[in-house]
Amino acid sequence: MSNYTINEFIRKTQQDERENDYFELETERILEVNLDGMVWAKTGSMISYTGQIKFERERMMEHGIGSMFKKAVTGEGTSLMKANGQGRLYLADQGKKITIFDLNNESITVNGNDLLAFEPGIEWDIKLMRKVAGMMAGGLFNVTLSGKGRVAITSHYEPLTLLVRPGQSVITDPNATVAWSGHLTPEFRTDISFRTFIGRGSGESIQMEFKGDGFVIVQPFEEVYTVGNGSS
Repeated sequence: MSNYTINEFIRKTQQDERENDYFELETERILEVNLDGMVWAKTGSMISYTGQIKFERERMMEHGIGSMFKKAVTGEGTSLMKANGQGRLYLADQGKKITIFDLNNESITVNGNDLLAFEPGIEWDIKLMRKVAGMMAGGLFNVTLSGKGRVAITSHYEPLTLLVRPGQSVITDPNATVAWSGHLTPEFRTDISFRTFIGRGSGESIQMEFKGDGFVIVQPFEEVYTVGNGSS
């Protein structure tokens, strides 16, 4: 059914007033944050809010990561903002599907472009993928989150989780890689023959290889990242 009266459409799509968890999925692609304090969110992800909420972009040196963090927020991937106050905050990112993780003294590493929001009690660190800095256009940093609390990530369409086992490495396309076990460290490699075979044009085909014991989350979409002009 695609034809509605106005009242029918409102009843079908209106927010759910009965649920009051800190992070809630209003739809598969809209995150509701029942805010009473502060939350970290991707800059530009706010689509609506009620109540008294103020937004502030994360200052370059505030988190103490120095030049690495500065480089991340000035263009290599996404930047973060703080939302402070009380009310209901609605977040989304280009219509991507949202997944909420409830970390219990665990850690997960997320491609910086796929991180939507996380609770202020979560410890986080931005890591620049220096080995691929000159090899691919974007997706050059990731965020490792650990501790106890909720984390919301995004993916294009339905994500797939691949298990990494000792002796059985998993290889992924960086542009389709969303997140992985926080203790895993991917290695980057190139495969010229594969690139030549499928005719991807000039440049080498870059791949991420995961070894050890854990998991990797991928999406059925090769995301094109936007790289700014930050050089510090």
